[in-house]
Amino acid sequence: MPAPASNRQRLHEIARRALIERGFEPDFPPAARAEADAITGQSTGGATVRDLRRLPWCSIDNDDSRDLDQLTVADGDNLLVAVADVDAAVTQGSALDARARTNTTSVYTAGGVFPMLPEKLSTDLTSLNPAAERLAVVVAFSIDSEGAVHDGDIVRARVLNHAKLAYNAVAAWLDGAGPMPPAMAAAPGVEGQLRRQDAAAQAMKARRHRRGALTLESLEARAVFDGDVLADLRPDSPNRAKQLIEDFMIAANGVAARYLAARGLPVLRRVLRTPERWDRIVELASRSGERLPAEPDAAALETFLLRRLAADPGRFPDLSLSVVKLLGRGEYAVEGPGGEADGHFGLAVSDYTHSTAPNRRFPDLVTQRLLKSALASRPPAYATAELAALARHCTEQEDDATKVERQVRKSAAALLLEHRIGERFEGLVTGASPKGTWARIERPSVEGRVVRGERHLDVGDRVTVELVDTDVERGFVDFARVD
Repeated sequence: MPAPASNRQRLHEIARRALIERGFEPDFPPAARAEADAITGQSTGGATVRDLRRLPWCSIDNDDSRDLDQLTVADGDNLLVAVADVDAAVTQGSALDARARTNTTSVYTAGGVFPMLPEKLSTDLTSLNPAAERLAVVVAFSIDSEGAVHDGDIVRARVLNHAKLAYNAVAAWLDGAGPMPPAMAAAPGVEGQLRRQDAAAQAMKARRHRRGALTLESLEARAVFDGDVLADLRPDSPNRAKQLIEDFMIAANGVAARYLAARGLPVLRRVLRTPERWDRIVELASRSGERLPAEPDAAALETFLLRRLAADPGRFPDLSLSVVKLLGRGEYAVEGPGGEADGHFGLAVSDYTHSTAPNRRFPDLVTQRLLKSALASRPPAYATAELAALARHCTEQEDDATKVERQVRKSAAALLLEHRIGERFEGLVTGASPKGTWARIERPSVEGRVVRGERHLDVGDRVTVELVDTDVERGFVDFARVD
């Protein structure tokens, strides 16, 4: 009789089935595997490539990240973001490209990562690994004392990662709550320029929030394993280092969008339209004695959020979750030459694309190819009509990938809670529609369906619930409202 599957194996199998059910290819086709086996490095394609290896580049990512897409550095008056040149190894129209185009994204689940590209590429040959020379597309820009971004240039370059750093350790060091990370101490020049990066990021962040960028705290939970046993689901909290990288990526993506538009090329933009459920956001604000205008206003919403963060930081993540649900999801849209596209309501920017994670997201690889078309003064790598079809497909796949990740997270939650039937928890209503009502409890950080007593509940309501059932295979966690 076979041994029972470990928690990790069980979740991996659940994730794989969920991907197949939603039209993803969890495995690489034989032709794609053969192409990956034959690749030995990146090709410049005969293009001029600058040598920027001397700069004290560093990466900052999650502790366990192996697919490193970006490096950053402060050089003189400029801030530089180096993005892995994935196109230099993955040829447009190849079997690898076709498979990436099908899935459009890496899927990160509690049962493991299902990468968009084979790990030989995404964690090695096209990953900006420490002490490894790599080709990159470098976005350069400057930031003035008010935090405004001034466009500089985009070039192809050869780069070298001098220090692989992790968010939590860098954040603790920047906050004066922890020592300098060893990799930083071992890399001359990284400490000083990273402090300059931090100062620039703080100025950018302040400017964006003055213009209405929203202060929100994500409560997405990460699975914590003890060996192969699921031990907990913990919220992935924001910190100063994550915000630094976020601000630089927002700036780099804006520069890339404007660079293409200025040269008459189509842009695959990332947009978040004006929220349809603004009236419910207004109602949530009124419960705290605040007033928001009747029409959507990002700056007014940001002022309200900051006041609530100061007044009740403990409950701010709950408010953030409610607002995120009511804002709706982002999508991809194409702006043709001379056209106009919606901006991003949540970031308070009008020019935004996805360009900084080509190992993980297909839209970023598409944008990279368009940028290289512009750099070489060639016709665009993709026609506008083809981009429009890709925008729809990438939006659908991203939504489905999110659903898979959520489904596996729910299976992990059910696995964690299956021995706690009958316990009561304080929760927050996170979804309410004809399809069902959902609530999230805090410890552990788990969302489940309210199957009894859900009438009249709406997003943002606080509620006491009792755990009545779990189903690990289907990812069901069922609560009953307790009056």
